Amino acid sequence: MLVEFSIVPLGKGPSVGDDVAKVLKIVNNSGLPYKLNPMGTVVEGSWDDLMALIKKCHQAVMRNGERVVTSIKIDDRKSHRKMIDTKVLSVEKRLRKTVNK
Repeated sequence: MLVEFSIVPLGKGPSVGDDVAKVLKIVNNSGLPYKLNPMGTVVEGSWDDLMALIKKCHQAVMRNGERVVTSIKIDDRKSHRKMIDTKVLSVEKRLRKTVNK
C-alpha cells in the first residue's frame, strides 16, 4: 500500500519547514520506504504501519499548535510491493525516458 500524506499546522505563518522536518524525521525513523515531494510524503507499508505512522506524525505537529490539517491519499493494490519505485518506472518505460526527479 502507498500513502501520500501532508500535515499542515494552521496559524503558524507561511513557513512550515520546521514541522515538515519534524515529520520527516519520524518517517525516516520508521524504517518504511518513503519519498518526499513538494506537496507531501509518500510512504509504503501495511495499513496498520502506515496509519500508526501518520497518527504519530499528526500528534507530533499537534503538540506545538492549536490546529492541524492532515490529508491522506491511499493507493492499495493486492499482491504488489515496491510500488514506490515501480509505478514511476512503469511510466518511464512507456515514455522511453526518465521523468524529472
